[in-house]
Amino acid sequence: MGVDKIQNHRPGVFKQTNKSHKHGRHRSKGSISHDAKGKISVKTLSKKNKRDLNREQRRHQSLQIRQNKRNEVLAKKRSLGGLDYAPFLVCLVPLNKTVDAQEALESLIKCDSEAIVNRSPTGVTHVCTPRFKQKFSFIIPPSDNELAVLDALKVCDTVLFLVSTSGGVEEDNLIDQWGQNILMSSFSQGLATPVVAVKDLENIVQKKRHEYRQQVQKLISKWLPEEKILTLDNHTDGINLLRKIGNQKRRHVVYKDRRPHIYAENVEFIPNETGPYGTLKVTGYLRGSTLSVNGLVHLPGVGDFQMIQIDAPFDPYCIDKNKTKDSAAGASDEKCNIRVLDKAEITKQESLDAENVPDPMDAEQTWPTNEEIEMAERESKVKKVKKVPKGWSEYQAAWIPDDDAEFQADESDSEESDDMDAMSEEKSLSGRGDEEFDTVTESEVAINDDKYDQEMDFVAERRELEKIKAAKTDRLFPDEVDTPLDQPARIRFQKYRGLESFRTSPWDPKENLPSDYARIFQFENFDRTKKRVLKEHEDMDGAKPGWYITVHIKDVSQLLWSNFRALGAPLILFGLLPHEYKMSVLNVVLKRTPNYSLPIQSKERLIFQCGYRRFVTNPIFSQHTNGQKHKFERFFQPESTAVATFFGRIQFPPSPVLCYKEENGTLTLVATGSLLSCNPDRIILKRIVLSGHPFKIYKRSAVIRFMFFNREDIVYFKPCKLRTKMGRIGHIKEPLGTHGHIKCIFDGQLKSQDTVLLNLYKRVFPKWTYEDLIVSVANNEEMET
Repeated sequence: MGVDKIQNHRPGVFKQTNKSHKHGRHRSKGSISHDAKGKISVKTLSKKNKRDLNREQRRHQSLQIRQNKRNEVLAKKRSLGGLDYAPFLVCLVPLNKTVDAQEALESLIKCDSEAIVNRSPTGVTHVCTPRFKQKFSFIIPPSDNELAVLDALKVCDTVLFLVSTSGGVEEDNLIDQWGQNILMSSFSQGLATPVVAVKDLENIVQKKRHEYRQQVQKLISKWLPEEKILTLDNHTDGINLLRKIGNQKRRHVVYKDRRPHIYAENVEFIPNETGPYGTLKVTGYLRGSTLSVNGLVHLPGVGDFQMIQIDAPFDPYCIDKNKTKDSAAGASDEKCNIRVLDKAEITKQESLDAENVPDPMDAEQTWPTNEEIEMAERESKVKKVKKVPKGWSEYQAAWIPDDDAEFQADESDSEESDDMDAMSEEKSLSGRGDEEFDTVTESEVAINDDKYDQEMDFVAERRELEKIKAAKTDRLFPDEVDTPLDQPARIRFQKYRGLESFRTSPWDPKENLPSDYARIFQFENFDRTKKRVLKEHEDMDGAKPGWYITVHIKDVSQLLWSNFRALGAPLILFGLLPHEYKMSVLNVVLKRTPNYSLPIQSKERLIFQCGYRRFVTNPIFSQHTNGQKHKFERFFQPESTAVATFFGRIQFPPSPVLCYKEENGTLTLVATGSLLSCNPDRIILKRIVLSGHPFKIYKRSAVIRFMFFNREDIVYFKPCKLRTKMGRIGHIKEPLGTHGHIKCIFDGQLKSQDTVLLNLYKRVFPKWTYEDLIVSVANNEEMET
């Protein structure tokens, strides 16, 4: 008897598929068509036809994408250094003041015998090398001006760092303190493509050269870990260095590439017939992006100005002198013909109005009508009743928002009182400073001690000591203040209010704004405006990058220009994006640098470099946290991060920020960071903490003393929430007696060593202290003359 074979299940196209269960009422196609009434589904309209590509088509598509990317990279590479484009702008920066940068430049010039060398009136050395079919421009900024070096590094394509082994291979001999400051500042503001060259390596014995080179490479790797050092001692080294500069991959600094900029090759000032102003002609290669004649330009150290016209002169540094090139207008038959590219139109030109003019009658309060008075009387007679959940106490019901207006005092009085208190404390410190000095006998005084004392400022040292003590106290006991005995606490802290929750409690950002906020500009949506401005700037007509142009700048002060020329700094031109001249409230994130250990107090005078702009202001600091409200910081502590808020000109991020502090005529880099936003609605709350101590402790209640000293203050601050340093939460139940004892309810039993805290908040605003760094000096000199 045979065994039947078992039929195995084979899934495939003939697999049985049963209908799924239909839930609900059955609908026919006719009923569905009748209900739709001819309407078509949106998904059906917006659905794209999926087109499957075969293998050959997919191969061609990937080949086209790869070719487009390659062409884009080659176009960017050819736009720099080619014979028909702007040359590579190379900045030579020695990392030790003993290194001679001019000697290194001579080595690069003489390394190629076929190179064509020219020099511009501003000191730029142009080298055209037919061997590489590339052009190079070398600049050496003044080593005695650190800010001038940073300005040159902002616009250069390549920075050539120079070190020498003549003094040894120790770190202090290769990179001194000046070189470390330059490296730290250049990293913070955005470093261009770096190259490191070592000199005087041939002066070392042949057997020790490799060892010395490895030691130099190890020290340089601490700052530039990906860079390999090159030598610069003979002609071959110079040619290899030029080859690397022309062929290496470029770094892109976003804030620089988005804006047009020019390093001045030639500068000419033409005074007007009447008045102390004139026209400044700046000639050079345009880099970055397109420059429109209707926009504004910024000259670091000089100011912001409008343009009259843009010309396209003949490029005198072209490698082929017999063939006339006009990089802006194409080809030209006349060798020295200057073409006018564009002239400014008054109707389309950007305005130099940086501030909004407030209307003093905008907030005028007119006398109420009889109907409004009668309505107010009827509303005052109506008793308002709050609906609260069952079981809520009077304390919990107080936090339900209603329509009653709370009493708010003028903010300006608080700031004036704070300033008066600070001035009185400073006078008292200076008055009793002489009494606290110790006296010594004549035999204890050395011969040179008198001269040493004359050079020291002991009053400034005493102020620094007091600041260090105050910063240390604020770190140990943040925001804690003593309740005054000479006046009621409800009067002293009438501008403060309590918050049920710092994170979730509402606070209107438009409430009680100071008058300075009427002078600034604010965007409805800053991110959307930034995208629109950048998109319009890409499609803008004007002078293109790589052209050799002359920009005519009007209404430049002759006194200001002469003061700037006396500094010996290079002239740099930056084109501004729309709205970047107007004033607003800037918020920048800062992190302290390790080379300055003293605390920085809020509203202290600091020097900022935000992107291409440099100015002086007195910022206020706050915590860098999420949410709508941010706590005010009295001190910017070392090794910490904070947000500085101040009035300044609008910039579109990303934009690096450097913060300096001036001490004894020198600038010290104290913090670095980046631009966070231009948002005047950032709420910064100053907190004060009133502390009390348990007098009697019960199961869930306790009697607290030393927080207030009269009964009226306790009743005034009764709705405010309490907390303890050990995590308990409570509220004020009732006052006991007339001397400030309070009965409080907590969520658990207190401990005898615990401290009860009451948090109060008020909003603080920055002061209008913005001032351009160079313009302020020029104005002072003009006032003196």
